[in-house]
Formats: sequence, C-alpha cells, structure tokens
Amino acid sequence: MENLQTKAIDTTKIVYHILFMISFSHFLNDLIQSTIPSLYPILKGEFRLSFAQIGIITLVFQLTASILQPFVGIYTDKKPNPRSLAIGMGLSMAGLLLLAAAHQYYVILIAVGLIGMGSSVFHPEASRVAQMASGGQKGLAQSIFQVGGNSGSPIGPLLVALIVLPLGQGYVGLFAIAAFIGIILLWRIGNWYAERLSLKKSTKHSDNMINIQLSRKKVIFSITILLALVFSKYIYLASMTNYFTFFLIDKFHISVKDSQLYLFIFLAAVAVGTILGGKLGDKYGRKKIIWISILGAAPFTLCLPYLPLFWTIIFAVLIGLIIASAFSAILVYATDLMPNKIGLVAGLFFGFMFGMGGIGSAVLGAVADDTSIGFVFKICAFLPLMGIITAFLPNIKGHKK
Repeated sequence: MENLQTKAIDTTKIVYHILFMISFSHFLNDLIQSTIPSLYPILKGEFRLSFAQIGIITLVFQLTASILQPFVGIYTDKKPNPRSLAIGMGLSMAGLLLLAAAHQYYVILIAVGLIGMGSSVFHPEASRVAQMASGGQKGLAQSIFQVGGNSGSPIGPLLVALIVLPLGQGYVGLFAIAAFIGIILLWRIGNWYAERLSLKKSTKHSDNMINIQLSRKKVIFSITILLALVFSKYIYLASMTNYFTFFLIDKFHISVKDSQLYLFIFLAAVAVGTILGGKLGDKYGRKKIIWISILGAAPFTLCLPYLPLFWTIIFAVLIGLIIASAFSAILVYATDLMPNKIGLVAGLFFGFMFGMGGIGSAVLGAVADDTSIGFVFKICAFLPLMGIITAFLPNIKGHKK
C-alpha cells in the first residue's frame, strides 16, 4: 500500500522521458504522413494518373487521417487501449510497404487509407498520453508533443526528394524503418500507459482534471468558438507554409534557395512559439494566450504584404512565434471543458486542423491562380482578426478534483 501511495504522488510530476518519447513518435508519424503528397509526381507518371485520380487519393487519405480521428477518440475514451498506439503505427507501416509494392491504382488507395488510419489512431491516444505525463503542466506537455509533429512534417518531403524521386517508388518501403522504430517506442510507451491506467483505477486518480460548472450547451458553443479559431490559424499558416516562398520570389525577385531559407526561419519560429505557448498558458491562463496568439498576430499579418524584404522576414518570425502558441492552449482549454473526453477532443481538433490545412492550401492556390500571390497574402492578413471571438469563451474556474 505504501508503494502504491508513492506512485500516486509521482503522478503529479511531469514525466519528461515519456513526453520526449511520444514527441519523437509524433515526429515519425507526421514524417510518414507528409510523404503521401510528395509522392504524387512519381505516382502520376508511373501510373499515368489524371488530376482527378490524384484528387481521389487525397480524398481517401484525408477521410481516413482527418474525419476518422474523432470517432477513434470517442471509442478510446470509453475503452482506452495501451497497445492502440503501436497498432496505429503498425497500420502506417503496412500502408508504406503496400504502397512501395503497388502496381494497381486501387492498391494505392488501400495503402494511403491504411496510413491515414494509422494517424487517426495515433493522435487521440498520443494526446491522452501527453496529458497523463504532464503532471498538471498540460500546456507544456501538449507543446512538447506538438513540436515533434511540426518537425516531422517538413522532413518527409525532403527525404522523398533525396531517396524516392531518384530511385523510384519501391524505395518508399525504406520509410517503413521509421514506422518500425515508432512501433518499438510506442510499445514501451504502452507499457507505461497500462501501468498508469491501472494506477488510476486503484487510486481513483483523476490526472489533474479541472472541475468546471458549465451547461452542455455552453460547452458545445465554446468548442465551436475554438474550432473557428483553429480555422483562422491554420488557413493563415497554410498561406505561409505553402506559398510564402512564392510570395517572396514574386515580390522581391530573390532566388529559390533564399526563399527556402526564409521559409525555414519562419518554421523555426513556429516551433519555438509552440513550446512557449504551452508553457505560458500553464502560467498565465489559456484564454489569455489564445487572445494574444490569434488576435495579437493581426497587426503583423496586416502589415506584412506591404513591407520591404528585411522587415517582411522580421514580421514573419514574429507572426510564427505568436500564432504558433495558439494550438496547445486551444487544445488543452478544450480538454478542460470536456475532461472525460480527451480522445474525442484531440481527434476532433487534430482532424479539423489537418482538414483545414489541406482545404486552405487548395482554395488559396486557386485564388492565387485567378488573381495573384500578393492578393492571397493581403486577404489572409485579416484572418487573425477572428481572434476577437475569444471574448465569447468562458473563464474556466474550478478546482482540481
């Protein structure tokens, strides 16, 4: 009994080695996910696909990787399974090996569907693990977890360019090595997860839940506000991550190499902002950080399309630092609203984030074709003004149960 009580005390401390392991697993997961769009030129040439067929591949991938996540979250909220993380990564590995060997179009669809399903299983349960390891510092824990994914997304296309483009489709199978490493890590995390679940049942431990007194209608309204804020954030980020290089080349006539360097600087600022947002949210309150991270970016986004090169880069860094701090604060705020539905909340917000990023990129590309890349940045500059709706969020007050 004494040993059990000692363990219960330990659950109030942040478990950094688990957080770093789950963050690195997030790195591997998002690296694998980001390879799919990068493979389109190879698949189009190899299988003589139309753009419509490429679109169907994207649809299958988005449906399984985005829309499926909330449903996985609902299931795992009711029946948490410590082995589901490794199983999800196993689905991704199976999809990669199938994609490497695919000789028919329908096999490609099955392969990307498996990879998308792997991501759908991973994100809700991995977010739950991050909160369980947070020791109450849920914003910091979510930020550490999120940085892993942010780092993995740009690495996937780079590896595809270096390995698969020159060597061919079959070498997609090499990415299965990353998935295998992920399975090993996630199996070890699953052991810790199982122990923590057992401890929670034995001690009625609540993982630092906040007891709030809000009606169901108010909770749903607040979740809707948070999703609208995610919409504004990720549509703007889509404009930067996908089209910032084109904007710089078009306006300042710089080289492709220089534009990529400036994009890297922006993405580095996003990574730093992600960490800062979680830590500051724990310290000063998540609603304050949501205010600052969305609405606070507006003065800089509104000015950016009209500045000279030097100040464009400075403002881009400031935008990255400020706006990237939003997601961790938003997600943890949402889980505070629905503390018994962490899987559902994580699945809903991660799925919505991916969906908005993909849709936003496509819509902005079409707008740029019809107008100009400069016009896209001028209209996107107004998106952070949506941060004003943060005023409708309730001030969460309560006590840890």
